[in-house]
Amino acid sequence: MTKEWKPRIVAFFCNWCTYTAADLAGVSRLQYATNIRVIRLMCSGRVDPQFILEAFARGADGVLIGGCHPFDCHYVEGNYKCLRRYEMLKRLLADMGIEAGRIRLEWISAAEGDKVKRVVNEMSETILKLGPLGLPKKFEQWDMEMEHFAEQVARKEAAAGCGCAAHAAAAGAEPQTRETTHA
Repeated sequence: MTKEWKPRIVAFFCNWCTYTAADLAGVSRLQYATNIRVIRLMCSGRVDPQFILEAFARGADGVLIGGCHPFDCHYVEGNYKCLRRYEMLKRLLADMGIEAGRIRLEWISAAEGDKVKRVVNEMSETILKLGPLGLPKKFEQWDMEMEHFAEQVARKEAAAGCGCAAHAAAAGAEPQTRETTHA
């Protein structure tokens, strides 16, 4: 028997709107993907980018953020704070080689249980198409790349023979001048 892979999605939902809408979807018996784990926050503005990076580092394949619609935030501008962080984080994740479809921000009011169902199912389908992220395994690859890079830098510095005390000591030789000291 083969075990079919299912995406692991972490959702950060605003207490006042999106979490309430998810509750409404449940009470209304709307069916949506079961591979989502919801974390309730008081406001989407409280979603720290570190939370999202940590979710990916611990094996999440996708992250969904849900907050109040613009001009409806219970904390006045928390959702705008979230939007700014989200845009910055998308650029960072792209630089890390993580596909844009793995993170999503949606404005969902408390009365939109059907939208929770639609968004969660769409997110699950998107992640299913992208496949597993496997970020913990990528860390090993990045570590090997950094070790290789460090070796290249050390070889170039040794070949250049800058003569500083730090490099001379590393090479086991006397420095040419005592004035230059950098590592």
